[in-house]
Amino acid sequence: MEYSHRYPAYPTQQVAERLDYHIDVHRQAYNYTLYEYTHVDADDIGSAYKHHYRLPGWKDEFPVFTEVNSKALQRTVTRFYDNLSNLKDQKENGRKVGKLKWKSPREFQSMTFSQSGFELKNTSGRHATLWLSKIGDIKLRYHREIPDEADIKEVTVRKETTGDWFVSFGLETDDDSLPEKPDVDSLDASNSVGIDLGILNYIHTSDGKTVDWLDLEDEYERLRREQRKLSRKEQDSNNYEKQRKQVAKVKRHIRRKVLDYQHKLTTWLVREYDAVFVEDLNVKGMLEQSHNARNKQDAAWRQFITLLDYKAELYGCHVVQVEARGTTKECASCGVETAKPIWVREHSCPSCGFETDRDTNAAMNVLQRGFSELGLGWPEDTPVETALPTDTPDFQRVSAKRVVETGSLGA
Repeated sequence: MEYSHRYPAYPTQQVAERLDYHIDVHRQAYNYTLYEYTHVDADDIGSAYKHHYRLPGWKDEFPVFTEVNSKALQRTVTRFYDNLSNLKDQKENGRKVGKLKWKSPREFQSMTFSQSGFELKNTSGRHATLWLSKIGDIKLRYHREIPDEADIKEVTVRKETTGDWFVSFGLETDDDSLPEKPDVDSLDASNSVGIDLGILNYIHTSDGKTVDWLDLEDEYERLRREQRKLSRKEQDSNNYEKQRKQVAKVKRHIRRKVLDYQHKLTTWLVREYDAVFVEDLNVKGMLEQSHNARNKQDAAWRQFITLLDYKAELYGCHVVQVEARGTTKECASCGVETAKPIWVREHSCPSCGFETDRDTNAAMNVLQRGFSELGLGWPEDTPVETALPTDTPDFQRVSAKRVVETGSLGA
C-alpha cells in the first residue's frame, strides 16, 4: 500500500536559496522535456523511460543540469509524462482538454527525489533532519513518526504560495503488515454503516447519527477582508506581495481545517465499523450547478471518499462506493420511489407507510446497495425496523466543532 506523510520544513536562508535554485532548474528541465516531446522524433522519446536516456546529452549541452541530483532530474521528466497521461485519461472520459504548457516560476514550486539522494536522520521527539543531495540539511517538525514497517520511496519538497516549506514522504507498506479486513460473510447491519452525504448535515448514517457541517463563515469573512486589502495594493509592489501571502495563508487555513475535520471523521468511521458504504457522487457535476456551489466545494466530498479508501486499508475496514442515483427517492422499506422536493426533509412512503428522516432513508438505501455490491442479501436485522426520527432523545447529533477539536464522536 502506498500513502504519504507531510511535515513542515524550516530550511535556513542559505538552504532555502539553494532549494529555490534547484526547483527552478527542475522547472527548466520540465519545460525542455515539453520542447523535446513536441520537436523531437517520437521514435526517440514517447515515454519517460526513453526520455531518461537523453539526460546525459542534456548535461553535456547544458551544464546547469549537472548541478541537481540525477534521480530527481529523472523524476521531473517522469512528472511531465504523468501529466500527459492524466490529460489523455480525461480526454478518453469525454472531457475537453487542452495541451500541456510551459511552467512559469509561480506554477512550478516542487521537486521530488526518488529512490536515492535523501536521508531522514536525527528523528528525536518532534524534530528531525532531512538531508538532500547537493542541497544539505533541512529541519523538520516531526509531529508523527513514520511507521517502522513503511519504506520511504520518494521525498517531495514543496514551497507553498505563502512562502512556507513542506516535505512529503511517499511511503510504501507491505500488504502483509496491514490488518486483515473482516470476512465479508461476517458483515451485518450492526457492524456496517451506510453514509448519506447530506445538505443540512455533513453526513447522515444509517444507524441514526448525524455530523454537522463545518462552520467556515468566520474564515470566509476574514478571507474577504484580506482580499479587499489586496485589491487596493499596487500590483508587483512589495506591499502587494506581502498581502498576497496573507490571502494565501487564510486560504491554506481553510483547507487545513477541512482536511483536519475529514481526517478525524474518516478515522472514526473506519475504526467504528467493519464496513462503510458511501455514495459515488459526481462531484464535478454538482459543482457546476448554480446553487450552493461553494458549500459543496467546502464539503470536499471527493477528498472525503479518498481518505476513507486509504484509511480502510490501514485499519482493516471495507469501504464500498455505491450508485448514488435514487437513494433519496427510493423507500428503504419497500423500494417504491417517491419524488421529494429539496425542502421536504421527511420521508413518508405512500405505499408501505414507512416514515423517517429523508437523509436517514437515503443512508439506509446506501447500506442496502453496499450489501448488494458485496454479493450479500439484505440482512435480517435491518435498521429500517428501528429507524429513529430526528426528534427522539436517542437520535445522536454531533457538532462539527467537536469533531475538529477532539476527534471524538462518542456519546
